[in-house]
Amino acid sequence: MTSKRVIAVFGATGAQGGSVARAILESKSFTVRALTRDVTSAKALALQNLGAEVVQGDLNDEASVEAALRGAYGAFVVTNFWEHHSKEKEVCQGKMVADAAKRLRLKHVIYSGLENVKRLSGGKLEVPHFDGKGEVEEYFWSIGVPMTSVRLSAYFENFLTLWKPVKASDGDYYTLALPMGDTPMDGISVADIGAAVLSIFSFPEKLLGKAVGLSAEALTVQQYADLFSKSLGKEVRDAKISPEAYEKLGFPAAKEIANMCRFYQMRPDRDVKLTYCLNPNVRSFSQFLEENQGALQGI
Repeated sequence: MTSKRVIAVFGATGAQGGSVARAILESKSFTVRALTRDVTSAKALALQNLGAEVVQGDLNDEASVEAALRGAYGAFVVTNFWEHHSKEKEVCQGKMVADAAKRLRLKHVIYSGLENVKRLSGGKLEVPHFDGKGEVEEYFWSIGVPMTSVRLSAYFENFLTLWKPVKASDGDYYTLALPMGDTPMDGISVADIGAAVLSIFSFPEKLLGKAVGLSAEALTVQQYADLFSKSLGKEVRDAKISPEAYEKLGFPAAKEIANMCRFYQMRPDRDVKLTYCLNPNVRSFSQFLEENQGALQGI
């Protein structure tokens, strides 16, 4: 009996990597090699209990990455810009993995990528947490690594934290502040990414060498607000904030998110129909809110 092919999953104890690792483990169609910096953490041990091979892997340590990829069929690669806020560092990490994948002749890498907004906008917009991933996408393909780039939409989970409705100062209602105007914004729950990635690994021939935009649905800010109103039993309205006003809110990533929304208003390619083909159980925003009632209690 031949052993199952190994998929190395980067960031296996994080949101994206964890979703991918669990989906593959549940399918039992591949062996999961879960990469994490701390193999003794509770999340690492939980993956081990589910059947994963947990190994030490640090994107800042080339030797550990090479060791973790050796003998693997494929890999799911995710980098975390928000950990260090450095586009240059993210590009360096991504290229290092690409070089190792090339040397070790991996058959299929799925990279959690995004568009290079700076290049696409002719330098008019900079969204560092997109731009670096865009550079890495291009590098993977340029050196001939068999790679599928999965470009995600805005996380529904952000609506429980950074984008949650805020009580209005001048009335008994709440506002949702995202500078999207009346343009729909694609979204997806990070928990639903894993099953889609598993489908791409399982049937690589159609999507190898391509970029795939994942989305559960695209809603306007007012439609997101209406679903919040229904779920919370409280009126939620679109704050109708402009990108210029959003930039002035004062928190560290305000300008970056404003530019991200300017890019989203250009409607980058996100394919709802394909997403449902890859994961028929992907959740709508309404279902997501229903499942996360506990997290909404503080609103």
